[in-house]
Amino acid sequence: MGKNEYDVPKISLYAAGIAFTLSIGFSFFGIKQCVPYADTLTILCYRYVAALISVALWIGIAKALGRYPKAEPGRPKGKLYMTAAFYVAFMILQILSMFFATSIEGAIVFAMSPIFAKIIGRIVLGERSTRLQMLFIVMTVTALIVLIILNATDITLNVTGLIIMTVATIFMGCQNVSARYIRGVFRPIEITATIAVGGSIIFIGASIVRAMYTGDWNALIEPLKHPDFVIWVSFLGVFCILLSAQFMAYMLAHMEIIQSTVFSSASTLVSIIAGALILGEPLRWYHFICGAIILAGVVGLMLAPAKAENAGKSLEDDMNKEQKGE
Repeated sequence: MGKNEYDVPKISLYAAGIAFTLSIGFSFFGIKQCVPYADTLTILCYRYVAALISVALWIGIAKALGRYPKAEPGRPKGKLYMTAAFYVAFMILQILSMFFATSIEGAIVFAMSPIFAKIIGRIVLGERSTRLQMLFIVMTVTALIVLIILNATDITLNVTGLIIMTVATIFMGCQNVSARYIRGVFRPIEITATIAVGGSIIFIGASIVRAMYTGDWNALIEPLKHPDFVIWVSFLGVFCILLSAQFMAYMLAHMEIIQSTVFSSASTLVSIIAGALILGEPLRWYHFICGAIILAGVVGLMLAPAKAENAGKSLEDDMNKEQKGE
């Protein structure tokens, strides 16, 4: 099996990609289970609490077993915080956009995130893609957009929501590029932990401020009285924040941006299939056709040969140049 720039077996990267796809793809089911008990902000608050607790346990156990390496001094942590800030900003803007646009509009714009990440990666890191790679990514994104449109019962256009969602998707692209840039200096778990801490501060703070303003603390406390809510929000925190962020950070540390981000397109397909299998939602002819094209695009992109010099800039290289006085 082939290896990449850090001698990581490709099979482990593909496994991470599949795990990421499943984690994000099944998130819709967890959210649906939480909706009867809490609103969006409360769900996000407890999702990040669950993620933060999980990260703390992960790092604590790793340290107790002596498998958590000591951080090297002199690392520019501002780059790490910026990477996490992009992700949290995406989440905030995604929520804000839903007040103006439908989830269908948001899904269509977010489907283009691999293309945004590719463009930003080309500008910032200098990563180049072959024509064959671009063909597969365009094929995947186009099939996904067509699938979303055909699956929608009603599509409206709200310019404000569209702008906000576009900016949110650009922030996600920036997060992907930034995570790729700091590879080799910061470990994936450090990126994940920073995201969990930052998101917890933002969404817990927002929930407390809202409760103080409205005087309704019950909306924040009541959901915790329901075991189903606790179970499903924990699932969302562990699988859809902690593990999905960990898997993506791991892929970005060892794979090109265009290859890593395409797995987000496949997650929408997983959501639709899961909806049919678990919730009994209908499967149409276009689900099979578009699904086959999406899978073909993802597999093709994984197998398509990349440019030999396509590692792109990295923080590690820049730090080494500074030390050498270049």
